[in-house]
Amino acid sequence: MTNDSLMDLHQLVWTALMAALIGAGAYLIVPIGPVPVSMQPFFIFLAGYILGPKRGVLAVGLYLLTGTIGLPVFSGGKSGLGHLLGPTGGYLFGFVISAWMCGMARKTSPNLGWIIGLLWGLGALVVAYGTGATWLKFALSLSWYKAFMAGVVPFIPWDAIKIVAAVACCRYLTRLNLLPGQR
Repeated sequence: MTNDSLMDLHQLVWTALMAALIGAGAYLIVPIGPVPVSMQPFFIFLAGYILGPKRGVLAVGLYLLTGTIGLPVFSGGKSGLGHLLGPTGGYLFGFVISAWMCGMARKTSPNLGWIIGLLWGLGALVVAYGTGATWLKFALSLSWYKAFMAGVVPFIPWDAIKIVAAVACCRYLTRLNLLPGQR
């Protein structure tokens, strides 16, 4: 096997691993309100930071595909198109863009500086909250205020911690030279 083939395999394995971790993160939940607090955002941010924009999106897309075809990887062990289009569907679609944004942080700063990582992570969070709360508003016929209070406010402190942890993990793995694409 050539060195490029090994690097491609390494990237493929990491992409599949991140998709699996996103699914596992759906099982690590604290049920509060219509949208549970889970570890999914942590793994989605981490997928972007580790894999870059394209492969980060691919990992989230693979996760969404596995859940849509029936594997129980969505929050609470659910699956299927009905769950994807249910009240939490907006967050799931927002996660695709969030992974891309976190990947852009890595593309902008290969060693993922703290400021760059946190700023892109904050932007990714705003996108996930925006799509999720908007979807939640229409899916449950809520006012904008209620959608914001139920679908955003309770998660801000938890998700801020997840962004910091994802940046720290990526920086640590970068320092150890373990990430895909590193030589």
